[in-house]
Amino acid sequence: MSKVIIHEVGLRDGLQIEETVVPTGQKLAWFDGLAASGVDMIQVGSFVHPTKVPQMADTDRLFATLAEPGRKPSGVVLSGLVLNEKGLERGLGCGVEYFCMGVSASDTHSRKNTGMGTAEAAGRILAMARRAVDAGKGVQVSVQSAFGCGFEGEIPEVRVLDLVRRFLDAGLRTVSLADTAGHANPAQVRRLFEAVGALDAGVERVCHLHDTYGLGLANSYAAFEAGVRTFETAFAGLGGCPFTAVTGGNVATEDWVHALQLMGVRRDIALDRLVAVADDAERFFGRPLPGTVHRTGPVPWAAADRTARS
Repeated sequence: MSKVIIHEVGLRDGLQIEETVVPTGQKLAWFDGLAASGVDMIQVGSFVHPTKVPQMADTDRLFATLAEPGRKPSGVVLSGLVLNEKGLERGLGCGVEYFCMGVSASDTHSRKNTGMGTAEAAGRILAMARRAVDAGKGVQVSVQSAFGCGFEGEIPEVRVLDLVRRFLDAGLRTVSLADTAGHANPAQVRRLFEAVGALDAGVERVCHLHDTYGLGLANSYAAFEAGVRTFETAFAGLGGCPFTAVTGGNVATEDWVHALQLMGVRRDIALDRLVAVADDAERFFGRPLPGTVHRTGPVPWAAADRTARS
């Protein structure tokens, strides 16, 4: 079994919808806790206009700080989300190691999120991705609203696969399917990820799921069963797209890691450190947050077994 990769996106997707702006120092403290847990990638922020998403106004400063020598563990990859060419320029200038960019399969969602329709966004994203690759950066491209849209409803799977083919034809081999509206069900997740794998045996499939209707963990396991090995999750189940009809948080990192560890996978990740970050976020926001394991603790026998193995 190839290694499961945990891409923690709480500092970006988790915070972008929050009204209370998190100070830069608090974000750095959460970053340090997440990095110490042993997750593989951390999405530090997105390069968007600060008036539209005030929570991301300090993204450049965060990356510049974390890019300083010795500031982060060498094994942690810093990722950032870009929506347009200006965002890419900013990211290239401040230490982004891995660029995430995508196109919504829903034309309505695409226009609300980026101000462009799907066709225009796809052309621009492909050009941006090639430029980032040429700069020696890691690149992940995604199909957003891949499993349904709060505005348009059901999204034809052929539309999703057509976008994936465009990515693959451009030589881009890391492809995410994002359940932006949280409409996915396990059978659909498995079917669509298997279809992506059938297009190209060398594609690295990435799963980004929201728990809007309570199916996040079930859908994550369906993706795992389909062979997906990279998962984007957020501490405490924070998150949600501000440009969709009904928002729901991401799959909680600590919940998914807990599930994996019960299956004997990624026992090297320090679950207690993830729980500590989730607990601190709950104290900061002053309300119960969606994740489960940070409140219940892990299954007791599994926690004991993990300690015995470490």
